[in-house]
Amino acid sequence: MTDTVNVSGSLRNRLTLTLIGGAAMLAALLFFVVRGYAAQIAQQGQDSILEASVMSILDAAILRNGDVEVDFPYASLSMLSTAADDRVFYSIYQDDSLLSGYGDLPHDTGQLGDRMAHKTTQFDDVTVRMATASRMLVGADTRTTISVSVAQTQDALQVTLARISRNVALFGTVFFLLSVLLSFWATATTIRPLQRLTTSVTKRGPKDLSPVASPVPVEMAALVSSLNRLMGRLDTSLKQSEDFIAEAAHRVRTPLATVRSHAEATLQRVDRDENRQALRAMIRAIDESSRAAGQLLDHAMITFRADHLERSEVDLVDLLHELVLRLTPVADMRDINLIITGDRQVIVAGDSILLQNGIRNLIDNALKYSPAESDITIHVTALLTPQIEIRDQGPGFPESDMDKLVSRFSRGDNVKGIIGSGLGLTIAQDVAQAHGGTLTLSNPNGGGACVTFSL
Repeated sequence: MTDTVNVSGSLRNRLTLTLIGGAAMLAALLFFVVRGYAAQIAQQGQDSILEASVMSILDAAILRNGDVEVDFPYASLSMLSTAADDRVFYSIYQDDSLLSGYGDLPHDTGQLGDRMAHKTTQFDDVTVRMATASRMLVGADTRTTISVSVAQTQDALQVTLARISRNVALFGTVFFLLSVLLSFWATATTIRPLQRLTTSVTKRGPKDLSPVASPVPVEMAALVSSLNRLMGRLDTSLKQSEDFIAEAAHRVRTPLATVRSHAEATLQRVDRDENRQALRAMIRAIDESSRAAGQLLDHAMITFRADHLERSEVDLVDLLHELVLRLTPVADMRDINLIITGDRQVIVAGDSILLQNGIRNLIDNALKYSPAESDITIHVTALLTPQIEIRDQGPGFPESDMDKLVSRFSRGDNVKGIIGSGLGLTIAQDVAQAHGGTLTLSNPNGGGACVTFSL
């Protein structure tokens, strides 16, 4: 029997993706934060060296006889040398007049005062980092301002930042991969109580509707409480259904049997033909009602037990011999021979009550539609799958209606006048399907009907 479940994604996948997505965001944030901080530290290092270069040049500037002299120190520029051979530019101004260096190097000392100014700008089609400072020289009758700017390209800084970026990216990748593994572990650990609950409920027997007693996380307490209440209601409902079916079987069959006995007794005492015909019609109607009521109850019982099979080892051969023994008096009344052939033992794991009901209905159908003085062959085998094949010598199944005959209350057009409710094949098919099998109808070449009950 197939259960249809409305599935809306996977809780495990949803939780895993959430954790992995969070880890990816943290890894990306870590990369940008660390890279930005590293760029800031590296820039501060370059700025410090540029400051030292500017101050060494300013310290070398003196005022002699009203003229400014700068004894350009060698170390002021050599300290800026890098492995990437960054280019260095400088300019020295007295007030607004260029004394030395690159005249087109940006020069803006307005309101500079004693502060050291840093900025990143474009010069000679390259990006440079520039430091600028000024100093006032005072003579006997002279006062002048000296400003010095030193600029350096940032090739070495970019190389350093690229190396740092690679290292940070590698660290972030390792962090992300570890986070992914941790996410799978955390998800499995979080879902495990739910899996244990599922396994516990799945392994229960068909009539085990006792409450779930194993401890569960507080988040699952409401679910388990609802499940326990549901199983309590189901247990009560199933017990009521069992009692109802048993009581209904007794209350329906017993009065019908009593009425039939009285009708038969009355038939023996009535002489008028029209009265005898009426009583025979009454007996026939009672038989039909009794059979229909019995099969309806059988069908209800099978529907009830189909989802709660009480499986045990059943020998189909022994079961058939028991059924044939019970049905032999009915067969003898019409001189019909019930013949069992096939294997001596066929053991299956099934519900013995359901199997007995399903197979009895098939044999009963064969008896009902077989002509007098004929044979019904029952062949049982476990060659490929356990199966029972029942053949009679009756009218066979109508080819046009064969697919519909297993439906409830469906009967062929060639069986008019024969008592039946149209539930026998339905019951047999439900029993077969409850055991994972099939019911197949066919008409053999030699005539009659053949029903194959497979498990």
